[in-house]
Amino acid sequence: MNAVRAGVSPYIEIERSEWADLGYSLNPPMTEAEIDQIRGLGDFLDLDEVREVYLPLSRLISMYAQSERLLHKQTADYFGPRAAKTPFVIGIAGSVAVGKSTVARVLQKLLSRWPDTPNVELITTDGFLYPNAELEEKGLMTRKGFPESYDVKSLMAFISDIKSGVPEVSAPVYDHLTYDIIPGERQWVRNPDVLIVEGLNLLQPPQFDQELALSDFLDFGIYVDADYKNIEKWFISRFEQLWRSAFTDPKSYFHDLTKSMNQEQAIDRAVKTWREINLPNLKANILPTKNRATAVLQKGDNHRVDSVLLRKV
Repeated sequence: MNAVRAGVSPYIEIERSEWADLGYSLNPPMTEAEIDQIRGLGDFLDLDEVREVYLPLSRLISMYAQSERLLHKQTADYFGPRAAKTPFVIGIAGSVAVGKSTVARVLQKLLSRWPDTPNVELITTDGFLYPNAELEEKGLMTRKGFPESYDVKSLMAFISDIKSGVPEVSAPVYDHLTYDIIPGERQWVRNPDVLIVEGLNLLQPPQFDQELALSDFLDFGIYVDADYKNIEKWFISRFEQLWRSAFTDPKSYFHDLTKSMNQEQAIDRAVKTWREINLPNLKANILPTKNRATAVLQKGDNHRVDSVLLRKV
């Protein structure tokens, strides 16, 4: 266990082998069938990865949540009960195609098995993207995923209600097949023990004239990190798999591509999308927020986590 840039960094770096030791004294986390259901398209996840990386992480987060509840009880005893207990909110940030969704789903499953956090819900910030028609009107369709493509006011209202103890809060729902918000559909969050929020820009500080940012409402922030070249490789690999599967569905936003170009041309387009949209967004808006995370999962090849940076307490 080493300090990163000793004396400068707020993190300690824990190599995978040492981090993995934390999980072997815990109960077996899940079955292979459950892992198959959780694993994202083009992502890597097996029982060893769950046991060696995510099981210790889930236990750590459970300890943080337990400590927060204890602090709430102690302050209520001290000042008198002034506010209801609110959900412990985890934010998971990182690039497109880095595996955020898989991390979010596996943590949801594991956290729900700890006795202190049985009720765990998950939402993504995709639901707070402006609808495609509005993005087109604003000239932002080619900047989808950049901070300005989100309805930040609605997102902030949602997370503010969650942390204010509102018993029922709803979020819009995004459909990756149609690449758009589903009109009229809502996902309801009903006062869980833990709420996991997954998205690109969760850890950003307040922007421009904002007094608060979504990151101000997070109790634990996770950044999923990897080398640019690996993420590009994963992005293109996922695109190839979608080209052969979801994009063949007539309901898919990208279905017309399968008629107007061959796979080689489509992959060239994917490379262009990565290099002209996703990579600039990563460099300008996402990666600079990495040092605001409580924990950083550093991935090597094949989506395997090589080490964990943990903020010093």
